[in-house]
Amino acid sequence: MAIVSSCCCFPTLTLSSRNLRKHNRLSGTGMTFASISSETSLGVKITQGNGNLPKVVLKSAEGSEVEIYLFGGCVTSWKVPNGKDLLFVRPDAVFNGQKPISGGIPHCFPQFGPGPMQQHGFARNMNWSVADSENVEGNPILTLELKDGPYSRAMWDFSFQALYKVILKSNSLSTVLTVTNTDNRPFSFSTALHTYFRASIAGVSVKGLKGCKTLNKDPDPKNPLEGIEHRDAITFPGFVDCVYLDAPNDVQLDNGLGDTITIRNTNWSDAVLWNPNTTMEACYRDFVCVENAKIGEVQLEPKQSWIAEQHLSIS
Repeated sequence: MAIVSSCCCFPTLTLSSRNLRKHNRLSGTGMTFASISSETSLGVKITQGNGNLPKVVLKSAEGSEVEIYLFGGCVTSWKVPNGKDLLFVRPDAVFNGQKPISGGIPHCFPQFGPGPMQQHGFARNMNWSVADSENVEGNPILTLELKDGPYSRAMWDFSFQALYKVILKSNSLSTVLTVTNTDNRPFSFSTALHTYFRASIAGVSVKGLKGCKTLNKDPDPKNPLEGIEHRDAITFPGFVDCVYLDAPNDVQLDNGLGDTITIRNTNWSDAVLWNPNTTMEACYRDFVCVENAKIGEVQLEPKQSWIAEQHLSIS
């Protein structure tokens, strides 16, 4: 298999065929879930979430915790050992399996933003399945899988596999996304991790993007203004929706709540900052989106893979 880009390796995971069959059944639509709760590996448990949707809970030996919904493959919570949740789910989020979960870390694939298909593509609207789980030295690891089906092919008529590995440690949350072309034709896509961080927007600042080329969607999202970022620290005094092209591998977020979060990436070439300000009056003060993205289209030949890694850590 040809690899378009590579990232650091993580331990190989194993899961019994009995548990794997059980979890794959849970990824279908219309499942009955009330009586199902199982632990696949130490610190990796699948259980019932909001709206009876299945979710996986990862717990590290040091007391950190992550929740991941199979619908959308969406990480909705990341708690560090002191109990503080660093991610944010909007109060208007629904958990009915019909609409994307608004908050946490939703997937944008195979399209970021508007385009020929629905906003941000279809990966956040589909049920992912559990492919693997493991615990390595007290650190739980989960791998989710998404493949094409009638729903995705109605919008994007290609065969693909997406694997999403989530690694939880004491003070960090890492993900590795691998997209493989399993079709007999080439295809292209764009993608992003639309991460919502819990914040006090009046005190938020983002460092590390000075010198980047910008595409500013304020005031007209359909005609972004090109520019260069000259600020050492970007703040959010009003509406912000801006793409940073060829962003550095490290960005620092001060969430205004006393936490500094380092957002490190491999092969996510761009970054996006977003806060809706008063267009989302109920909650805009309580979050900020700092997103790793691939704005330019990735071209994949049959059997090729594209890999990108995100590493969130708190100091």
